[in-house]
Amino acid sequence: MKAAICILLFALVGYIQARINYDDVLEAEFELFKVEHEKSYDNEYEEQLRLQIFKDNKKLIDRHNKRYVSGETTYKMGVNKFTDLTQEEFKRLMLTSLNTNHSQEGFDYTYNPSAKDSLPSSIDWRSSGAVNPVKYQGRCGSCWAFSAVGSLESHYFIHKKRRVSLSEQNLVDCTRGYPYNNYGCSGGWPIEALKYVKDNGGIDTESSYPYEGRNDYCHYKRYNIGAQISGIVQIQSGNEDALASAVANKGPISVCINVDSNFQYYRSGVFNDPSCSQTVNHCVVAIGYGTDPVEGDYWLVRNSWGENWGEDGYIRMARNRNNQCGIALYPVYPLV
Repeated sequence: MKAAICILLFALVGYIQARINYDDVLEAEFELFKVEHEKSYDNEYEEQLRLQIFKDNKKLIDRHNKRYVSGETTYKMGVNKFTDLTQEEFKRLMLTSLNTNHSQEGFDYTYNPSAKDSLPSSIDWRSSGAVNPVKYQGRCGSCWAFSAVGSLESHYFIHKKRRVSLSEQNLVDCTRGYPYNNYGCSGGWPIEALKYVKDNGGIDTESSYPYEGRNDYCHYKRYNIGAQISGIVQIQSGNEDALASAVANKGPISVCINVDSNFQYYRSGVFNDPSCSQTVNHCVVAIGYGTDPVEGDYWLVRNSWGENWGEDGYIRMARNRNNQCGIALYPVYPLV
């Protein structure tokens, strides 16, 4: 009798497994995704639309990860809070519009590494406490402000031995239009943000001028200043060796990169994509570098998409691969 029941149970399990298809699994994953990322939608139409987008994106992720397992690519993808967005929506909401004809002028010095410098094989400024926790820019193309602030917070800690969280919203609101010509949530350049901080005599603290993720009027208050800078240093454009020297000897550096569609789903590993364009559309902070024994040289990059993206908010990007994704094109840092 027991043998008959076992046979029946095995047959039933086999039947159920045969009836469950890939789409059923994806629908179950979508339900978990909504709970994990606290997603809710306005109506049934939107729910079904987001479900279909999630399915399409998850299939792309699964195909890529099969290639990762077989050693055909160096990084893994995963589901995150952006998996219910189309690539076009993601670009519109999260990336910035950068005019690459913009004149990168207004810096005070050019960083010239010494030929005699012997650089460490790796560096991670988090280990010395010089990097603040990862922040989240929200659905606003203000990465340039987070890039400038991220570098400034670190340099302030390195030189003043004080940890401070500074206001990205101050930059979003107060550098739009002449003379800095940034566009708030529609884009901007870190160098212009740092020019403002220098000209203005400082930038407010995060607590006094909290982030809103939208354009607002400028309400900077001098008595809320959290940091000041005396100048801006530019690193030779396109020179990864100079960038590595600056990261090792000076501290975290504001850089801008190209983000392609795969970047949206990055989970772990060294992001190495030879097809990555050098037309930059996102700004981040290079906080270190190193070498993975399997996947090669990388830059350690702090993003502004929250701690639940990538490797706890960070990405390792291919280094010494012909300036992949344009990472060494527009590097700057503040003098504190």
